[in-house]
Order: sequence, then C-alpha cells, then structure tokens
Amino acid sequence: MTTANNSVNLRAVVLDMLLENEKNGEFSNYLLNNALAKYQYLEKSQRSFIAKLFIGSIERKIELDYVCNQFSKTKTKKMKPLIRVLIRMSIYQLLYMDSVPESAVCNEAVKLATKRGFVSLKGFVNGVLRNIARNKDSIEYPAESDYILHNSIKYSMPEWIIKLWLESYSKEEVSDILEGLFKEKRTYIRVNTSKISPKDLKEKLESEGVKVVNTEIDYALEISDYDYLTNLDSFNEGLFQIQDLSSIIAGYNSHFENGQTVVDVCAAPGGKTINASLWVGDEGRVYSRDISYEKLDKIEENLDRLGITNVETEVFDASELDESLVAKADVVIADLPCSGLGIIGRKPDIKYNASPEKCAELVEIQKNILTTVVNYLKESAILVYSTCTINKAENEEQVEFIKGLGFELLDMKQLLAGKTKDTDGFFYAILKKK
Repeated sequence: MTTANNSVNLRAVVLDMLLENEKNGEFSNYLLNNALAKYQYLEKSQRSFIAKLFIGSIERKIELDYVCNQFSKTKTKKMKPLIRVLIRMSIYQLLYMDSVPESAVCNEAVKLATKRGFVSLKGFVNGVLRNIARNKDSIEYPAESDYILHNSIKYSMPEWIIKLWLESYSKEEVSDILEGLFKEKRTYIRVNTSKISPKDLKEKLESEGVKVVNTEIDYALEISDYDYLTNLDSFNEGLFQIQDLSSIIAGYNSHFENGQTVVDVCAAPGGKTINASLWVGDEGRVYSRDISYEKLDKIEENLDRLGITNVETEVFDASELDESLVAKADVVIADLPCSGLGIIGRKPDIKYNASPEKCAELVEIQKNILTTVVNYLKESAILVYSTCTINKAENEEQVEFIKGLGFELLDMKQLLAGKTKDTDGFFYAILKKK
C-alpha cells in the first residue's frame, strides 16, 4: 500500500520497523511512536495500517512462524532476516487483515523482496504466500487437549509463561488473561485537578471531538475517537495526563494527604508522581527519581506541560541509600522494575525477551530496592508497592518479604488483564510501617 502521492510505501515502512525490532528486541513502542510522529502528515487510516501491521506481526509472531513452517520447506529460523520478517508480516495480513486483498499481499511482498536485493527469492516468497492464501481455512493447529501448546500457538505466548500462570491461576483465568491481551486497548487519563474539574475537562474534550466516558474514579476518564493527543488544546494546556486505569486505581487507594512528603523511587514516566503531587498540594513535596537522565527527561516533560511545581526530580539509583531522606517520607511509592507480564498487550516484545532466569533476577533486585527505600519512611508511614506483572514471585511473595521488614498490610489487589475492567495486568499493595 502506497500513499496517494506515491511518496510512502506503508509496507516498506513496517518492514524496516520490524527489521529494527529484530535487532534490538524490546523497543517496539519507541519504534512505533517515532514512525507515527515522522508520518504524522499521513491520513489516520494509513497510520492505523502501519500500527496494526507492525504490532500485529510482533504479537502474533509465534503463530505466524508456526503457520509459515507448515507451508515452507525452509523453516523461518533458517530464512534470511528480511525474508523471514517479510513473510511474517504478509501472513499476518492474510490471516488478520480482511480488508487487504490477498493478491495485493502477495504482489507487494514480491516487489519488496525484489527491491531489497532478493530477486532470487521472489519465487519462494510468492509460492509460500499464495499457498497459505489458498489453504488458510485448513491450517492445522495443536489439539485443544494439549492446553499449553495449543494456547502457546493460538496466542503466540511462550510456553513457560503459560506454565508460570497455571501455577497461580485456573485454566479459565489463564485463558481469560490470554484473550484479554488481544483486546483493543483503551486510553485513560488522569485529570489535572489543579487546573480543571473532571466535569469541565469532559466538556472541553467533547468540544474537541473526543468521546469521553466516566470511570469509577471521578478524576479518571476514558477517551477515544481522537487523532493525535498533541493536536488537542486540552493536552497542550496540561489539563490531563495519560495513565492506565489500573495505575490510577492504585494511586487512588494510596492514602495521600495534603501537605505530605512523598518519595517516588522509580518514577518514570511520572504518572504516579503526578498523581501524588496533586493529592499533597502546594504545601506538600514529592521527590521523584529514576536511574537515568533519559527517564528523568520524560518526567520533567510531563511536569512542565502540567504546570506542576511541588516536585523535585533527581537521577538516583533506588538501590542506593540517600541519607538525607531517612525517616522523612509520609509515603514511599515503589513501582519497581518487574517482568512486565501484565502489559504484554501494550508491549508484545516483553513476552519474547522475558525468561524464568530474568524473572528470578528481578525478584532479587526488588528485594534489594525495598530493603533500601523503607528507610525513608517515618513511623506509621505508608509504602505503596506496585508492579505491572502478574507473577506471584514478584507480587504476593514480595508482600510477605515487606511484612518481614516491619510492615502490616492494609490493602492488596491484583488486576488481571482481561478479567478486571479491561485494564492492564497490574498489582499493588498498601502497607503501613509498624
């Protein structure tokens, strides 16, 4: 597919993005955001084509390779990277993009193979794709009786992750989680209540052509039917911040009060910092930290846009003790590095880059940070521990570890992707220092 002025071949754009993703792994969200910003002048439908084909080809990769290997003598692992990616994205179009003619999929793939210097393989590409197109309704999948293998292929989920979830959840719950990861993602916002009321923001957004739905939390809204956020005056005026509902729920239950001192130890991109700053007000103070200037830049960019002035940002390693903050905080927010298994629906790279070994390493990193940051709390102060994963070793088991550091549990909730309000998979616990 090429744009009306023939200046941009959308499939070529996606091919380059996928090749880049093959090299550096987990940066699909950055690649997509950069591409959509670069081609912002394209029509919304064209940008949607880029996004759907790019993300779909990644999140369905296991299934796409499985299908390809049924029809190709050369297995995907043995293919040249460009040919493998090209065939993969073409199979995705054949299986999941009904509006795209099959002939166009095959013809455009052959043209791209030729333009990229693989003339000798254009017959191979054409043969594999046309064979799949003719037989796509008779593709054989693993039997449902083999629950793990069947769902691994059906949902392109590594088998070890399914096994991990089955240790904690029933098959029905795991199936709901897997199904939920492919649901259309909703966009939620946290109203900047220092500038505008939720009611007035809703009216302003609707006047800008945005569809707005209230949520169970008065300062959280669901928005849709917009093009670019940066095209909205309400966004540029700093009237709201993008934040998933699961994270907003955790913040809502975090016992913030006006005038408190809050330390957010792993704060980027700043959603929880912003929420805390609005709760504690001008008389309060939030110390917002993360490990790199790149992460800090994201926090400061949001703070500047929102006009928030009661936050002090600093590059700081959360595992190192800051003596100046010992026993100073009323609340510590510890949204710690985790496996991210709850946000696979938004960042599909995660499931391919995670491993049992990496999860075990993260558990130790979390314990190291927790042992350090609890020192910032006053007596009877609050620790908010949260992750964006649904792995008990990083969640419930860590709560037990925290309790062993001298805390009592006040509240704990696990929001499962596909099970609860269509949020991301998320976990939080509110604990009080004894």
